[in-house]
Amino acid sequence: MKQIQLYTKINYLPTDLKSEVNDFIDFLLSKRKSEAKKKQPKFGCTKGQIYLSPDFDEPLEDFKDFM
Repeated sequence: MKQIQLYTKINYLPTDLKSEVNDFIDFLLSKRKSEAKKKQPKFGCTKGQIYLSPDFDEPLEDFKDFM
């Protein structure tokens, strides 16, 4: 959609609807800003939260028949 078409449509709206359009545009702009500010997790932030048992790489008992 071209800007002139958008401007023309907005001009035909009554004043109260123009106010709603303005609020919606503000919402879209703030949403876009918050999407751009997503943080990357810091290295090591989950340290100590995950546990792997010492026999993690050992074959499972259920599959011994197939080996």
